[in-house]
Amino acid sequence: MLSYIARRLALMVPTLFGILLISFVIVQFAPGGPVERVIAQLQGQGGNASDRVGGSAGGDAGAQHGDASSSYRGAQGLDPAFIKELEKQFGFDKPAHERFGKMLWDYIRFDFGRSYFRDAPVLQLIKEKLPVSISLGLWMTLLSYAISIPLGIRKAVKDGSRFDTWTSAVVIVGYAIPGFLFAILLIVLFAGGSFWQIFPLRGLHSENWEELGLIGKATDYLWHIALPVTAMALGAFATSTLLTKNSFLDEIRKQYVLTARMKGLSERGVLYGHVFRNAMLIVIAGFPGAFVHALFAGSLLIETIFSLDGLGLLSFEAIVNRDYPVVFANLYIFSLIGLFVHLITDLTYTWVDPRIDFETREA
Repeated sequence: MLSYIARRLALMVPTLFGILLISFVIVQFAPGGPVERVIAQLQGQGGNASDRVGGSAGGDAGAQHGDASSSYRGAQGLDPAFIKELEKQFGFDKPAHERFGKMLWDYIRFDFGRSYFRDAPVLQLIKEKLPVSISLGLWMTLLSYAISIPLGIRKAVKDGSRFDTWTSAVVIVGYAIPGFLFAILLIVLFAGGSFWQIFPLRGLHSENWEELGLIGKATDYLWHIALPVTAMALGAFATSTLLTKNSFLDEIRKQYVLTARMKGLSERGVLYGHVFRNAMLIVIAGFPGAFVHALFAGSLLIETIFSLDGLGLLSFEAIVNRDYPVVFANLYIFSLIGLFVHLITDLTYTWVDPRIDFETREA
């Protein structure tokens, strides 16, 4: 097992390299860029670089040839020396391959540089936002699994019954509703939108947080995350429930289950003594995707809607503002987390079912 873990860790290096390389190349052809954003602000056009065309990161770097201002829309009338200074400030005075090589060397040492527009180290920004996203991701995963696994098992046991029918209808409706739309519905119903003012609309704690005791802080925290976690868990809950049900149905119909019943084992003994271990393997396999999705893609819209200052909101604002150090640092960290979570999943496989040996299978 140690050699398998070592091989998986070694494979992370080319995987991360490929992810960063592809993303870096794509960025070179993306419209807009930090230099153009600054120019637009100076020209009074607003700060949203995505609304302008031309002047990609690759174009930014290429502006050092000939008239510097000619490569940027809206730069007419600005001093070319000023444009050159902007390029140097953002690091676009160097060729793309040099910038990519420097980025790799810095990322190996977890040196992500400084944000273009926040005037703060990127690592400091991530450390400030990470607890919010991890908190949401963990609560969402725990809540969805705590509900979906028992419900999925019950649906498998009661397959075809009235209980299975009406719960399937609820699950399908839950799966069909996008998380962000459900979040808006929750705000309208329970956060003072049009009906009841039960839950707060924004933030993870109240203004008097420091004055509260331990129980008061825990209650206040749960009160604030109730709506965003519920909105995030809706889709994951539906997916996990159907996955659990189908996995248990496949196992229940196998020959070894019939043999166990013929030996006189109780239904509960068969279900949890034999079926559970095999059926849960595919459910465990879905954990990395669920957690990483909740940590990044799922939390992006939810954090924006509920004004939660986490990595999702930070990434969204960085993409809009073409804050490339923050964008690539988030991509690197999320990719690294995803790779490690997949490795942990494989190790969990062997814990749930010791018969699985990845090392022998690879050999």
